[in-house]
Amino acid sequence: MRLKIAILGVEHYHANFWTRAFLERPEVQVVGVWDASGAAAADFAARHGLDVAPDLSGLIRKSHAVAICSATSDHLALVEAAAAAGRPVLCEKPLGIDRAQCDAIADVVARTGIRFMQSFPKRFDPANHEIARLLKEKALGRVTLCRVRHGHSHGLTEAFRSAWFVDPARSGGGTLLDEGVHAADFLRWMFGEPQTAYATLSSTLGLPVEDTAVATFRYADGMIAEVTTSWCFAGADTSIEIYGTEGSILLSGVDIASRPARETDFLRVFRRGEEGGWSALPVVPAFKTGVFHEHVAWAFVDALKNGGPMPVTIEDGRRAFAMIDAAYRAAAAGAAQPIAR
Repeated sequence: MRLKIAILGVEHYHANFWTRAFLERPEVQVVGVWDASGAAAADFAARHGLDVAPDLSGLIRKSHAVAICSATSDHLALVEAAAAAGRPVLCEKPLGIDRAQCDAIADVVARTGIRFMQSFPKRFDPANHEIARLLKEKALGRVTLCRVRHGHSHGLTEAFRSAWFVDPARSGGGTLLDEGVHAADFLRWMFGEPQTAYATLSSTLGLPVEDTAVATFRYADGMIAEVTTSWCFAGADTSIEIYGTEGSILLSGVDIASRPARETDFLRVFRRGEEGGWSALPVVPAFKTGVFHEHVAWAFVDALKNGGPMPVTIEDGRRAFAMIDAAYRAAAAGAAQPIAR
C-alpha cells in the first residue's frame, strides 16, 4: 500500500523541496494540496501536477500523514487539524511564533499521541555528521568556542521584503528566528543545552523585523557559542567554526551565501602537533549538492514506513525555539537571559 501524504500550506518555499522528494519515492502518493489561499494552492498544485483540496478536513482524512509548510503562525491550527484525525505530522521550522504556540503544539502532540517530526535539515548533512564524529572522538580537545554564520541575500530582493517572513505576526521574528533556529538546533545536537543567551538585533533594511542579528550562548563548562544570521549576506565562505584546545574545524558551503564560494575542501580540520596542521576531509555538504531539504521528507517517510522514532522530535523543536526566544528577550532587556527549560 502506498503511503498517502497531504501537503498543508505552501507559503514556505521548502514545500517545493518536500513535494519533489515525496514524488520521487514510488511508495509515496501525494494525495493533495491545501492552503488558506486557494490561488496559492492552485498555482503550487499545477506546478507539481497535483490536485487541489479545498476541504482541509477531507484531505487530512484521505491521507496517512501530513506535511505542514505554511506560514509559521498557522502551524498550531494545522497540527490541531491533523491530530484530530490522528495523522502523523512533518512540520516546518520554527515550531511556532512564540513560546505559547510552541507549548500548545507540544500539548496537542502529547495529548493525542500523534507522531511528530520537526524539520531541521542540518541533522541529515554528512558534513555535520563528520563534525559530530570528530567532537565525540575529542579530536579538538576541550571546545572553547563555536561560531555559526547562517543566512542568505533574499532580503536584498523586493519579493522577499514584501513576503510573510517580514510580518512578525505571521513569522514570529526575523532572521534570528528564521535562520538562527537552524544554528540553535545544530548547537544543541553538538554540545547540548546552553544556560544563557545574549543578542543584538538590527534592521538595516528598515523592515518590521530584524534582518541581521548576533546571539551568544554560554554553556555551563564555559564554552561560548556565537550565532550570526542575516538576510543581507551578498556572499560568504566559512559557515561553522569550532575551536578547541587541540584543534579547530572550519566548514563551508552549508548556506545560500556560502554555497558558490568553493568546490573543494569544504570541511577543514586543524590538529595541534601534526605536520602542516591542516587537512581537508573528503565530504561534500548536502547543501552544496543541491539536495538538502529533501532529506527531511525522505527521513519522515522512512520513519513512517519502518515504525521507528522520528529522527527530530517535538522537543528538539521546542528547545531550539527556547534558545532563540531567550536571545530575543536578552536583546530587549540589554542583558543576558536564562534559557527556559
